[in-house]
Amino acid sequence: MLWDYILRIAVAALLGGAIGLEREYRAKEAGFRTHFLVALGSALLMVLSQYGFAETMEHYADNPNVRLDVSRIAAQVVSGIGFIGAGTIIFQKRTVHGLTTAAGVWVAAAIGMACGSGMFWMAIAATVLVLLGLEAMNFFLGRFGSRNIFVKFTAESQADVENVLNRLRRRGMELESYKMEEKQTGGHAFMEVSIDLKVLRKRYRYRVLDLMSEFDGVTVEELT
Repeated sequence: MLWDYILRIAVAALLGGAIGLEREYRAKEAGFRTHFLVALGSALLMVLSQYGFAETMEHYADNPNVRLDVSRIAAQVVSGIGFIGAGTIIFQKRTVHGLTTAAGVWVAAAIGMACGSGMFWMAIAATVLVLLGLEAMNFFLGRFGSRNIFVKFTAESQADVENVLNRLRRRGMELESYKMEEKQTGGHAFMEVSIDLKVLRKRYRYRVLDLMSEFDGVTVEELT
């Protein structure tokens, strides 16, 4: 029986690690180690929930005044994993990042629980579907979807800024918001502009950089 328990947590750790490797490859907030530990811990708690209180259950089996629920530990895994998932979500520059990674951590916990209960094939199938979903969606969204990006650049004059903004609009890039400030360095005045854009995902960074390079006196300071 001991080796069966070890097998359950080992398979859970491997399957969770597989999802973590994909997140690690995409340089996300939670990678291999996080998913590995979440899946392993969930499987361990599932095994503990099922078999860790066998002697206690037998001891109080004939006592009608004592009610024991062995599923409580497993139930707390579902709610408790939300704290880890929340830690991967970042709100930055009016854009939310990390939701997919948080969902990955949550499903890694579910896969660990499935392994802990001995449902290996269900856990393997779920892992395959998760990896297919992540990579397939990344493939299609990278070509057909859109996303928000933040651009900060400097320009010599307000007229240069207006030219850049007009060119961005003509290229089909939607300006969500922008902020323009006049600054000075060493007696030289220039305009600093921060823009939130919605653009097509496919090669969006290269398109913006190529566009900025067409203007004299315009320098990109930040692009995220």
